[in-house]
Amino acid sequence: MTESAPHDDADILEHELELEQRHVDHVYERLEAAMAEARNVEAESRARFTSDRADWLREEDSTALFERDAFAYQASRRLAILDEEHEGLVFGRLDLLLDKETRYIGRLGVRDEDYEPLVIDWRAPAAEAFYRATPNNPMGVVRRRVLRCRDDKVIGIEDDLLDTEADTDLVVIGEGALMAALGRARGQHMRSIVATIQAEQDEAIRAPYQGVTTIAGGPGTGKTVVALHRAAYLLYTHRKRLERGGVLVVGPSDVFMNYIERVLPGLGEDAVTLRSVGRVADDVLGLGSDRQDSAEATILKGSLVMSRLLRRLVNEPLVAQGAQQLRVTFSGEILTLDAKALAAMRNKILANNKLNEARHIAEQALLGALYAKLPPALAKDVERDEFDDKVTTQASWQMFVNAWWPPLDAEQVLARLAEPTLAAKVSHGLLDADQQAVLSESLSQSRGYVPAAGMAHPQWSVSDIPLLDELAMILGPLPEPASTEPDLFLDSTKEELVTTADLLSDQRDTEDDELLQNYSHVLVDEAQDITPMQWRMIRRRGPQASWTIVGDPAQSSYPEAAQTDRAMRELIGRAPHRTFRLATNYRSPAEVMNLAGRFIRTYLPEADLPNAVRSTGIEPELAATTPEDLDMTVRALIERLLGQVEGTIGVIVPPSAVEEVRTFDPGSDRVLVVTALQAKGLEYDAALVINPDQIIAEAPGGPRVLYVALTRPTQRLITLDVTTGGVPGEWRESLG
Repeated sequence: MTESAPHDDADILEHELELEQRHVDHVYERLEAAMAEARNVEAESRARFTSDRADWLREEDSTALFERDAFAYQASRRLAILDEEHEGLVFGRLDLLLDKETRYIGRLGVRDEDYEPLVIDWRAPAAEAFYRATPNNPMGVVRRRVLRCRDDKVIGIEDDLLDTEADTDLVVIGEGALMAALGRARGQHMRSIVATIQAEQDEAIRAPYQGVTTIAGGPGTGKTVVALHRAAYLLYTHRKRLERGGVLVVGPSDVFMNYIERVLPGLGEDAVTLRSVGRVADDVLGLGSDRQDSAEATILKGSLVMSRLLRRLVNEPLVAQGAQQLRVTFSGEILTLDAKALAAMRNKILANNKLNEARHIAEQALLGALYAKLPPALAKDVERDEFDDKVTTQASWQMFVNAWWPPLDAEQVLARLAEPTLAAKVSHGLLDADQQAVLSESLSQSRGYVPAAGMAHPQWSVSDIPLLDELAMILGPLPEPASTEPDLFLDSTKEELVTTADLLSDQRDTEDDELLQNYSHVLVDEAQDITPMQWRMIRRRGPQASWTIVGDPAQSSYPEAAQTDRAMRELIGRAPHRTFRLATNYRSPAEVMNLAGRFIRTYLPEADLPNAVRSTGIEPELAATTPEDLDMTVRALIERLLGQVEGTIGVIVPPSAVEEVRTFDPGSDRVLVVTALQAKGLEYDAALVINPDQIIAEAPGGPRVLYVALTRPTQRLITLDVTTGGVPGEWRESLG
């Protein structure tokens, strides 16, 4: 395995770049040929199988139609993959001792005209050594090379010599691919780490799909990007099982989802749905939210007690007046059902039925109870059908039933809790008076939606969405309005026309009368923040799914650990379960992690603190100012950071200060103002954390949310206390 090369370092590098460029050029030439071939297949299928018959098809024509669609479908899928733009299609090379073999590794597999591999897909077993090989266990690899490419041009090389005892004169270039990648400036989107996956990360990525896989670790360990690469790996390895249902990726916020949105397409995967936790129920509700409640309301609405409270709410008739008693007449007899009997009947029906699907059951139960009240002498002379007809035509009956059992939507029902009296009634024994007030006040801020009153659409919060989803499950879908148009095709002798396109379409499994999407695999990031009610919502999207769960308890914003543990135990059940702990912090400099670690250990001594592998030599700056000087101070600090780092600057603030601080923005698109909760999972070259004490006060989870904010930067951290007199904030006492 010998390569002739010049002896001067600069000449050696240029020579190696030329060698790699020749191979990359060949790959792209073959890629262009493959794209042309795919287009030709599609065009040929259209020309070969298009029928000019518009009114009927013979059997052989029907077969041709299916074959045509199948050809076009496969060709279109191939084109969609080949047309993706990739930053560095080829990123790695393995030089193996056995047979002096060379393997190139990339985002997609590419073969030459003889079907020999020019590039091996990074997820293939043949590429595993690129991530697993070490000097202690080289796995037959002599040299591992990472290629840095911009589009189709090779601009850099980083080598690792893994087998130092091998008889080879391969050149070794660079400072190490991982450390070079860690030093790059951060942008506004997460990058793929496919070229620099480490062995402990690769083990989690390639774990079996069955059951539940938990990826744990502290800040900066790459949990999120490892989980995304796992999703891509599973789709590659178990495509037939996973692609039909698809993969659902759930993250903490819209900001976070925008940050990660390019990772999976960049790895060639598009059978993935990205949803922030506030938009998971968009399939059923047709709406979502990124608005956060107060800490008290978030904790309360996330509690499992809300499930019982919502069922009580549905059981409470929408209109109290006029629904306390049913009174009808029959043959001079007055028949009455009182409030107690009505409540018992309603509860019994709703125990086994969805409200919007049980109107007929409710009517039959009412009629049966009324019929039972007839005097025996009258009852024996009256047929049941006659009784039902005469009762149901009475205005008193119709008015009662419409008031007692109207079709309801989830928004309409949840908005009722804004009324303190009703909230107190349905939460009796579940919530105390203070909690009842928090709940009603929170929902009143959403301007309860009552269609009949013509009120504006509510501004639901992230914490409201799982409650609405729970209600949608309890209520069932609204009944379809009765059609006033005649059905011109109502003919039972006609068979439904099913086209080949219908057969080939990728329709997810759903209930016949519901929009709920069922996914094959569900990935939940920042899982430590998922409330029990949110877990119920997410589980409904993957009742038979395999799961990847990513999180760190030390960064949790939901303080009720016992409820969260219960939700997790219910999710896992008896399914296979494996946990991977990532112990190395690749993002945070040691100086930043030391400060953040001292802070969180004061509140959470058992916090899992990863080992930071980088040091910048720049200690975090602890600054202070007064409310009067906040504008001037923030502008000055941002201007300084813009000159010190090349990438993004995260200005992390309490929710109450977001709008004010955004007015201080100097106009650079590198400056992003976010709350500590919005910053979860994100990273910036520099972070300016404003008013840490207020972040603690306003966030559910308090100190743990500030810990999140402190661990966002890759280079520089500045904290800015805002106090009267500009003295240090109380949070600094934890630093010792």
